[in-house]
Amino acid sequence: MRILFATACLLSLLSAAAVLQADDLEGRPRPVKAAARGVGALVPDLTFEDLAGKAGRLSEFRDRKALVIAFTNAGCPVCKRYGPKLARMARTWAERDVAFLLVNPTPHEDVKVVRAAIDAHGLEARYVLDTDGRFAQALAGRTTAECFVLDASRTLRYRGAIDDQYGVGYALERATQPYLERALEAVVAGLRPEIEATTAPGCTLEVRRAKPDGRAVTWHEHVQRIVQARCQDCHREGENGPFALMTYADAKGNAPMIAYVVRERLMPPWFASDESLAMLSDHSLTARERSLLLRWVETGTPEGDPKDAPLPRTFTKGWKIGKPDAVLQIPKAFRVPAEGTVKYQYSTVSTDFAEDRWIQAFEIRPTAPQAVHHVLVFVRYPKDHPRAHEQPRPRGGVEGYFAAMVPGQSAFRFPAGTARFLPKGAQLRFQIHYTTNGQEAVDQTRIGFVFTKDGRPQHEMRSTGIYNLRLRIPAGKAHHVEQASRMLPIKARIHGFTPHMHVRGKAFHYEAVLPDGTRKTLLDIPRYDFNWQLHYRLAEPLELPAGTRIRCTAVYDNSAGNPANPNPNKTVRWGNQTWEEMLIGYVDWHPVK
Repeated sequence: MRILFATACLLSLLSAAAVLQADDLEGRPRPVKAAARGVGALVPDLTFEDLAGKAGRLSEFRDRKALVIAFTNAGCPVCKRYGPKLARMARTWAERDVAFLLVNPTPHEDVKVVRAAIDAHGLEARYVLDTDGRFAQALAGRTTAECFVLDASRTLRYRGAIDDQYGVGYALERATQPYLERALEAVVAGLRPEIEATTAPGCTLEVRRAKPDGRAVTWHEHVQRIVQARCQDCHREGENGPFALMTYADAKGNAPMIAYVVRERLMPPWFASDESLAMLSDHSLTARERSLLLRWVETGTPEGDPKDAPLPRTFTKGWKIGKPDAVLQIPKAFRVPAEGTVKYQYSTVSTDFAEDRWIQAFEIRPTAPQAVHHVLVFVRYPKDHPRAHEQPRPRGGVEGYFAAMVPGQSAFRFPAGTARFLPKGAQLRFQIHYTTNGQEAVDQTRIGFVFTKDGRPQHEMRSTGIYNLRLRIPAGKAHHVEQASRMLPIKARIHGFTPHMHVRGKAFHYEAVLPDGTRKTLLDIPRYDFNWQLHYRLAEPLELPAGTRIRCTAVYDNSAGNPANPNPNKTVRWGNQTWEEMLIGYVDWHPVK
């Protein structure tokens, strides 16, 4: 099948150079790092003449809520299969003020064959033959079945597959991942798509990137888009960033600090190495983005033309998960002092749900976010509940948690088909870590839930801790290694990881040791930072067989060379406080039959 498909692709793309990796083209579409594919950048105001002879340019769509540029052609088998669906989507989304522009990136195709394909599929959107390659080059197009979503400011908001129904050597009865539909829903609502880029199996194109034109790097054309995508979730009023980065004045005033944290790769906080599995939550800067930011600062932070500015980001006011179905709050406010150390605070909240609930999304919102380092929430089952024998044993959090908030990540939505179980009559136990910052604060943390709409999901999501309570980190040791491991008794699908250490933490590594002895790196963090307890969510869930051992290796720096070390002359053991240490590798997973 794949040989036949490859032959068809070669016949349809005689002039194209196959430069992509096979896994970009084969298999179902998978999420990839958006910034590396140009998402967030300004698309040039390309001019064109459509197949009907009508001239146009991209800026004429600025009054639309979105523009979809869909690559397609008459010869690629994947494009043929997607033709009718493209036609339906173009008609449906036109009612929601979204335009479709069909672009054929294969210049050799016969016009008569193209027109026949248009008629056969019922394509009514404007159709462009990209004979000079300007679209393919400007968008760095990779396959003939790739789609690009632009907002009204011509900022690229999504690129990738329509969905996962068709690909190289396969055709499903129906799609399970409507990537383009979900991206359009977000962009039309003024929001950022959860998945901003995927591979798009189809016939390969030569990736022809536009050459730098030597123009100045400006705030409006380049930097503002990077700051929107990488910084503004935290650096705005009401969030935990130390200063705002919402305007040109904000960025210009903090330019020296921006240059420093970019040069040292301290911001945005992301610590996984390239050895790790691909992560959906990867928000690190690309080499291009780092270069643009540094050039902007070095050349005097030019503002540029406001006409090149992106649309302002729309942030959900209040709850990021949308309106919760239920909100629970710790019963008593806690006063955080301006100075000193605060022991972990515990608070219990009773639920009053009349029936069991399945949690599709949760969000933990402190009322004083600047003073809250992280929150863990545990669930206590009623003794008379039918599943009381399944009561999780959190042991202070080492065995796992029900919900969590860490710096920069307070809201979490479980993948489709999965949810967390909350029994009726349960109690929630909050463990809150407050940190002082020179200013008193009063906090009364809340948690919001969105319930599943159709009852029990296909899979129950679990969070399990892999830990070592017998830590002994010698005084003065700059590189001390400890390990912990846990065997999977059943087949499991792994969704994500959250490593946890304290201020002596230096590096953290997850690996899977398969039953046959094969080792596979899951997550590698060569430079751990206690200030950012990040959750690393896999771009694609990983299935591991029963008998697999997940091993966590932690490295500690208990020397005087560690500036965060409160006492390099003390042997350190396990404990809750930051001057003690932990080794916990949390894993999000669910059983697979």
